[in-house]
Amino acid sequence: HGIDAWWMDASEPNVRDCTPMWYRKALSGPTALGTTTEYFNAYSIVNADAIYNGQRSVFKHKKDEPRVFLLTRSGFAGLQRYSTATWSGDIGTRWEDMRAQMTAGMNYSLSGLPFWGQDQGGFCVERRYMEAQNVFSQTGVENEDMKEWRELQTRWNQFGCFVPLYRAHGQWPLREVWNIAPDTLPAYKSIVWYHQFRYRLMPYLYSMAGWVHLKDYTMMRALVMDWGSDSEVLDIKDQWMFGPALMACPVGHYKARNRSVYFPRQRGWYDLYTGEHVDGGQRLIVDAPYERIPVYVPEGSILPFGPAMQWSDEKPAEDIDLYVYGGHDASFLLYEDEGTNYNYEKGKSATILISYDDASKTLTIASRQGSFDGMLTKRNFHIVLIDKANPRPLSLDSHQGVKVTYDGKETKVNLMPQ
Repeated sequence: HGIDAWWMDASEPNVRDCTPMWYRKALSGPTALGTTTEYFNAYSIVNADAIYNGQRSVFKHKKDEPRVFLLTRSGFAGLQRYSTATWSGDIGTRWEDMRAQMTAGMNYSLSGLPFWGQDQGGFCVERRYMEAQNVFSQTGVENEDMKEWRELQTRWNQFGCFVPLYRAHGQWPLREVWNIAPDTLPAYKSIVWYHQFRYRLMPYLYSMAGWVHLKDYTMMRALVMDWGSDSEVLDIKDQWMFGPALMACPVGHYKARNRSVYFPRQRGWYDLYTGEHVDGGQRLIVDAPYERIPVYVPEGSILPFGPAMQWSDEKPAEDIDLYVYGGHDASFLLYEDEGTNYNYEKGKSATILISYDDASKTLTIASRQGSFDGMLTKRNFHIVLIDKANPRPLSLDSHQGVKVTYDGKETKVNLMPQ
């Protein structure tokens, strides 16, 4: 019937919400292993197994076998083998609920499961927000609850931009950006900016998805995963790395316009928006205006941006803006394939290793490895070097830096200031 994505709700199995584990065990029937009181019912992972392998059995002889996508509410270790993303269920629409999702996502990822998301904006809506919507629709008056609703949705969208599955969902009020706020308000402008930014990140995001398969990578990374030799990061609950190049520092309190950020000591850091450098090994109070959350890039990062898009494969990445953050050597493995099928299992994919030597200020784009049907054989890289002495703001509206036309052969670029 043309269905290749599945949303499996209540896959626990959902016998009683919000009850103690012993009670849920008592309500569940036995499995082949024995009673549920001894072996808790692992239904959710068997459910995912059935859907994934069921779909693949139907399409396995098709030339372009469509990929399975399964969104499930529950699972156990090993769930990732069934092409699953998991979300955290029917959470509330409170600031404390949003803050709890930050630690939930990090802990889930620390468990070795790469694709996690949430009901961004909260699912179960407080009555005061519903009433504020009614007042606004009838009178056009933005009361205090309506202001808070809009700010909560804005901050949650900013947060959601930096988790593996960027997905808004919830009970009424409606969650489309034009239903949250008119286009004249900062809430609308900020949400749209992060939507667009997320799509510009597609070469970065898709490469990370490839690393999950190729290198057992995890996209949402508690700071301890990359900077664990710094004891200050061991219990930070509201900052994380989103891949190797972005440290997200969301805002989780109403009307907050700044927040405390810790900068791991192993590297210096750059403000994503301005390019300004910050030394590592310190905690600072940084600005967090309504429209933006603090995001920082470690020295020795390569961050690729693709074209502005409305959906993930609207345009090929014929032009990639490649931001290189100096102060340390860097590398990035750009991964590409056909996008919607399993031909990568047959070797049809391509990688391009991009590396930067900080001492010589030389960027090397290595020879492309592999190929696939429909692959771009030529593209332009627009290379922007940012270092401590030369901060540059993020500017994706027009191509900046050194233009290099790449045809699959090794290319070296000297980025030393002239």
